[in-house]
Formats: sequence, C-alpha cells, structure tokens
Amino acid sequence: MFQLSRQPLAQPAGTDALASFTLAHLSDPHLGPLPPIRVADLLNKRFFGYLSWLRRRRALHRPEVLAALAKDLAVSNADHLVITGDLTNIALIEEFAQVEVWLQSLGSADRVTVIPGNHDAYVAVPWETTLAKWQAFMADEPNAGGQPRPPTGPDAFPFVRFRGPAAILGLSSAQPTPLFCAHGTLGEAQLHRLGQHLQKLGQEGWFRVVLLHHPPSLEGIARRKRLVDAEPFRKVIAEHGAELILHGHDHKFADVRIPAGRQSVPVLGVPSASAAHSGKKPQAHYQTYAIAREDGHWRIEVTARGLDPVSGRFAEARRYTI
Repeated sequence: MFQLSRQPLAQPAGTDALASFTLAHLSDPHLGPLPPIRVADLLNKRFFGYLSWLRRRRALHRPEVLAALAKDLAVSNADHLVITGDLTNIALIEEFAQVEVWLQSLGSADRVTVIPGNHDAYVAVPWETTLAKWQAFMADEPNAGGQPRPPTGPDAFPFVRFRGPAAILGLSSAQPTPLFCAHGTLGEAQLHRLGQHLQKLGQEGWFRVVLLHHPPSLEGIARRKRLVDAEPFRKVIAEHGAELILHGHDHKFADVRIPAGRQSVPVLGVPSASAAHSGKKPQAHYQTYAIAREDGHWRIEVTARGLDPVSGRFAEARRYTI
C-alpha cells in the first residue's frame, strides 16, 4: 500500500524558519477499466461516453500507468497529495466505489485531498451513493473537537484542510451538462464563501492553495469546456489573493498568472495522470511543489515527472522555481 512519507504539523507562516513542505498534484486519472454496465445505465448521456471509452479512451487511460505513477509517488518524499478531478469516466455508481478503493491504496484520507471534475458529474447522480464515498478525502474529520458535522452535497464546497504551512481550499465546478458539453460552474454562493476563507487565511499567514477542476482561463479553451464563471473567480482571487491555484481538465500543462494587487498568483495545470501515449495532449505526468518561506516571501520549486514510454517508469521531465 502506498503511503506518503510524512505528516507535518499544520502551522501558519509566522516566521521564515518553516521547513520545506512538498505537495504532489495529479489530475484526470479516469480510473479504468469500467465496471460491468447495465443497459439502464446507458439510457442518457452515458451512452456516448461509453462509446468514447470503447473506441478511444480505454486505450489512452491505462491502469498500469497509474500503477507506475503510484510507485514513483511513493518515493517522491511528498507530504500531501491533491487530485483535481475526473477520477471516474461516466459517473457510474460502481465507479465511485472503485475510486474509493484506489484512493485508499494511495494513502489515508489525511494524506490525500480530492475534488470532483465534470466526468464525476457526467449525469445527475445522488450524493449519498457517489461523491459521499470520497467524503473523507474532501473534509477534515467530522465532529473533531466537538465541531458540527461538515456539510455534504454542493454546500460541502469549498472545504479547507490544513497541512503543514498550507491551507488547501477545495472547490467544485462539477455539474451535469448537456450532450457534448463539459463546462463547469462554481456559483455565487461558493465564490462568496471562497472569498471569506481566502481573506481570513491570508490574514493568518497560511500558504493558500486553491483546487478546482476547470482552468480559470478567459481564452484558449473551447466554450463548451470552459469554466463559466472564470471571470468572477478571478475577481475573487484579485481581491483576496492566494499563493497557488491548481487545476486539471484539459489534459495539458498550464502555467499562467492571475494579478492580485502587487503580486500575481500562479495557476498550474497538469496532463492526465493515466495517459499512456501522447498525441495532441502530453502523456501522463504529475507535479510536485516544494514550498518554503525565504526572506518574507514564498518560494515554490516545481518538478514535473512524466512517463517514460520505453521503461514504463516515471522520471523527472523539468524543474523550475516560482
């Protein structure tokens, strides 16, 4: 069983003496193979998703690639793992249970954080039999210290988890969409709560990491796949700030900035974690972010590790510092 290396104590950035904290990030694993399917499961949008799986996606998203990634991650010395959505393919009820087992194989719920993607809301599904199975990976333990049980369903987002110097804020842009659409929406209520969290956590000195599935881009992504309220999201970030924003969805690298006062917030995306081969999109990669405090500023060393198609193992692809 894969387990992340350490569990540092959560602490805000009071001084520059904080030890480096390493966050690992993967996205869009599209866990396969698909479980057995009933005809009744396909009497909706899933029918076309199933055809796509048979014709193309099952050859692209390979479980052996995810197994190789997990082995590499096990020796990466990361402190915490975040996964930014699209863990399922067509949101079958059985897929959510399958993903739950896979998440547990990566590590305990206090070592792994998950948010949903559009494929995890491929059609309207009941929370209790789907995303509720991942609840432990999307919130801190309920009733800890006499606190009330955390909300479920759409009201569960954004959640906040404290790990090392990082406050990890998980958003959900996942929603059922019409045929041939894959856009996402955060909504006014979630954005309002996000702003409140960012303001408070910023005042306390935390390294604020925002997770969402859809890239908050205003251009460069097809309308049918975009984050509908990208502009309101960017306004929240511009007003309250953040230290790092991570996403997936478009199965390729992204490194852009959102201006926030005198600073700019890095927005980083990664390819699919299970892509066995490259074409229009890169083959499988994940990234680690070594976070440290130096001279009153945050420093992030980004390392991308990608699949070597010859050896079938992951190796360092590039490294740079923000």
